[in-house]
Amino acid sequence: MNSLIESIPNFSEGRRQDVIDRIVEAVRKTPGLAVLDLSSDQNHNRSVLTLAGTPAGLHEGMLALYAACIESIDLTRHSGEHPRLGAVDVAPFVPIRGATMKDCVELARALAAEVSKRHALPVFLYEEAASNEERKNLANIRKGEFEGLGEKMKDAKWAPDFGPSSPHPTAGATVIGAREPLVAYNINLGTNSLEIADKISKSIRHLSGGLRFVKAMGVRLEDRGQVQVSINMTNYRKTPLHRVFEMVKGEAERYGVSVVGSEIVGLVPSEALQAAADFYLRLENFTPEQVLENRLAAAAASE
Repeated sequence: MNSLIESIPNFSEGRRQDVIDRIVEAVRKTPGLAVLDLSSDQNHNRSVLTLAGTPAGLHEGMLALYAACIESIDLTRHSGEHPRLGAVDVAPFVPIRGATMKDCVELARALAAEVSKRHALPVFLYEEAASNEERKNLANIRKGEFEGLGEKMKDAKWAPDFGPSSPHPTAGATVIGAREPLVAYNINLGTNSLEIADKISKSIRHLSGGLRFVKAMGVRLEDRGQVQVSINMTNYRKTPLHRVFEMVKGEAERYGVSVVGSEIVGLVPSEALQAAADFYLRLENFTPEQVLENRLAAAAASE
């Protein structure tokens, strides 16, 4: 059985559909991988692509992605609500089937070496591929964003793991790594106050003393006249979706604000949604084996 790895590159374009299509098509033509999902956001001015494939297929597909993004995206002309460091902002690898975290770390390092060589692009490694503890957290690397990157990289402790010691003039830098599955989950509030969204984000994120496996920030949704608590959940088993939702809902009530909706960006493990269903339906003695699709998949695998 070939090993199967997931990659979820985030690139800094969410408004120009022709550019997004061109980038995705460059990846889609690569053998040995499948494009599973694409999510683009105009307010964030960012797209999230979900890929799955063999290590060799992903390596080639990601090289195609970097080439297309660096050709098409100029960060000196880019703006959006989401923090970003590069044209390809972050590219994580996640073990799915027949692959280990070590395999993903090796794939991340091989891609970093090749991308830096081909494009004179600084590369930082993060999470399980990080070269030191401070670089495990993506937010630490991204702090200062593209605009502050040149000054930041003058500090020897922020020398890249691969590539030149100064930013690419239009593509900035990139962050590549290996990690466990992550759920990108956003909760929209019935207010246009970014201050409230920021306060709620601070109350739930681990960095500020909140939930252990939650990263969060407030984001303005200009086209909707609302704000959003934008969340990355780094361990949905230990900090489940429903717990995050209930905490945001409770914090919002303190400010007289309602939750008007939520969204999942990209793909989500069914286990995360089943846990939410179990909680809200107050199911007794529920197990994942009671889900029809799970039982069918198990039967197919045993044939």
